[in-house]
Amino acid sequence: MSEKLEVNTGRRRFLTVTTAVVGAVGVAGLAVPFARSWLPSAEALLAGAPVDVDISKLDNEPGMFMRVMWRGKPVFLYKRTAEQLALLPGLDDRLRDPKSENTDQTPAFAKNEHRSIKPELGVLVGICTHLGCVPLHKPEVQPQPFDANWKGGFFCPCHNSRYDLAGRVFQGVPAPANLEVPPYKFVDDTHLVVGTAPAGAA
Repeated sequence: MSEKLEVNTGRRRFLTVTTAVVGAVGVAGLAVPFARSWLPSAEALLAGAPVDVDISKLDNEPGMFMRVMWRGKPVFLYKRTAEQLALLPGLDDRLRDPKSENTDQTPAFAKNEHRSIKPELGVLVGICTHLGCVPLHKPEVQPQPFDANWKGGFFCPCHNSRYDLAGRVFQGVPAPANLEVPPYKFVDDTHLVVGTAPAGAA
């Protein structure tokens, strides 16, 4: 003779609800860190932020050079002399893109002979357009060992790519394009911001 078991429905309901709540809390506890892992870190946000640069030290003397990091890339800031600027127009027949037609490398606000807002101050992303090496700044207006007719600029020692002092690439070298001009704007005479284009710039 089978005994009829008495079912405690209240207890069963309590256990079901408790299990569901504990499970939901566990899922939420796992979901929050997982969702947060998809958000950019503070470092990543900072790496993409505009960079305020004090350029007063470049005023000490012509030919001065400095480097800052923006979005994980080196950005060169350098002072050009009147002699260096005077050389730029005479190089067109030796350059791959003398008029800076490649808009990926040259924004509209820098589409001029010196590829900058102020002629004397150059601002370029210091990454060779061949394989991403960092070129050397060679400001001397004199023949170089690797090119007797080269009058200074930027030289990539990895594969001998050469650029003039406006970052325009020479013909016959591995690099396919001019050095990139990043978006930047002047705050005042001694500060500029890399990562923000001038007001009204495309």
